[in-house]
Amino acid sequence: MIADSPNDSARPNDSARPYDSARPYDVVLFGATGFTGALTAEYLAEHAGAGTRWALAGRNRAKLTAVRDRLAKIDPACAGLPLLHADTTDTASIEAIAESARVVITTVGPYVQYGEPLVAACARAGTDYVDLTGEPTFVDRMYVKYHRDAVRSGARIVHACGFDSIPHDLGAYFTVKQLPEGVPLHVEGFLRVRGDASGGTLHSAVGIFGDPAGMLRAERERRRLEDRPAGRRVRISRSPAPRSRIGDGWTLPLPTIDPQIVTRSAAALDRYGPDFSYGHYLAVKHLATAAGLAAGSGALLALSSLPPTRGLLLRARTPGDGPSPERRAGNWFSVKFAGEGGGRRVVTEVAGGDPGYTETAKMLAESALCLAHDDLPATSGQVTTATAMGGALIDRLVKAGITFRVLEAR
Repeated sequence: MIADSPNDSARPNDSARPYDSARPYDVVLFGATGFTGALTAEYLAEHAGAGTRWALAGRNRAKLTAVRDRLAKIDPACAGLPLLHADTTDTASIEAIAESARVVITTVGPYVQYGEPLVAACARAGTDYVDLTGEPTFVDRMYVKYHRDAVRSGARIVHACGFDSIPHDLGAYFTVKQLPEGVPLHVEGFLRVRGDASGGTLHSAVGIFGDPAGMLRAERERRRLEDRPAGRRVRISRSPAPRSRIGDGWTLPLPTIDPQIVTRSAAALDRYGPDFSYGHYLAVKHLATAAGLAAGSGALLALSSLPPTRGLLLRARTPGDGPSPERRAGNWFSVKFAGEGGGRRVVTEVAGGDPGYTETAKMLAESALCLAHDDLPATSGQVTTATAMGGALIDRLVKAGITFRVLEAR
C-alpha cells in the first residue's frame, strides 16, 4: 500500500470510528436506474462482497425492481436487496437515505440541478458521500454551503469519483510519491483517450459552458472561505504549452475540473512539497485532430450560451443513454504524468478501459467501498480522493484492473 498522511490542517472525524451497526446499510446507491448507475450496481453485485450491506435507492420502484432482477442473475443474493424510495424533490426521503447509510453513492445528475439536497443531507448526518460530477460550479457551491457542516458531523464529501477526476488526482499523487520530499515539484498530465460522452456528461458540459459567469462567482466565493496551506504554494500551470513533453504528437490545455481537484489535494497534503504546480493537457497524434477539437470546444461554448441552441444540444442525447457493451469494450484511456523536482524526473501512467462508463462505474463503486471498509486517514468536510483515500484506493483500483506504473525514473 502507498501510505499517506494529511497535514495538520486536516480535521479529525470518525473515519476510524467503530463499525456503525446502528445504520442498516454500509452503502446506498442512488440513481441505479440510469445507465452509469446500473453499471455501478452491477459492479457492486460482483465485487461488494458478502459482508457489505447495501441497497438501491430511487424514485421509481418498478425500475428499481427491474435493476434488482438483473443483479440477481449476477448474484442470486441480490434478489433480496432492499429498495429505498428517494426523490431529490422530497427532502424527507433524501434525509432518510442519508441517515440510513454509512456511505451514499449518487449518479443522479446534472448535479448542479439535482445534487444539492443529498450533499446537504449527508453533510448534516455525518454520512460519507461520493459522486461522479465534473461540474466545477456544483463542487464550489457545495463547499461554500456544506463544508463546515460536514467537518462538524465527520462526513467526507468526495466529489469527482469517476473518470473525472480519479485517474488525474490519484495519478498525480502516485507521481509525487516517486519524487523527493521537501522540494518544489512540477507535474504535468497528458491524457489520451478513446471513449463516448454520455448524455449526462453532455448535459453537465452544456450547463458549465452555458453559465461561465456563475462558475466564476462560485469559484471566487469558495476562495474567500477556503484555507490556504501555511508556508506553501500550490498552483495550476496555465501555460498553453507543456514544459515536459511525452512522446510525439500535439497537446492542448484541457479545461476540465481535474486540475482544481489535483491542486486541492496538493494544498491538503504536505507531501506535495513547498511549491507545487500542475499542468493538464490532452495529447493527440495529429494536428488536424487538435485543430478539430479546439474548434469543437469553441462551438460548444458558443452554442451553450444561447437558449435556442442550448436546447438543441440538450436534446441531442438524453441522460441515461449509453453505448453498447461491444462499443465500450473498444474504448480506453491513458494518462501519462511527467514529474520533476529535487534533481529527479519520473514518468508514470494510469491506464484502463472504457473511461466514461465501465471504468467510471468501477472507480465510483470502489471509492464507496474504500470509505466503508478501509483503514483511512482522518479527514472530514469536502475532500478529494487523494486526501481521503490515497494509497488505499490505488490498491483497490489496481486489483480491479486499472494500472498505475512508473515508466521512467532518473
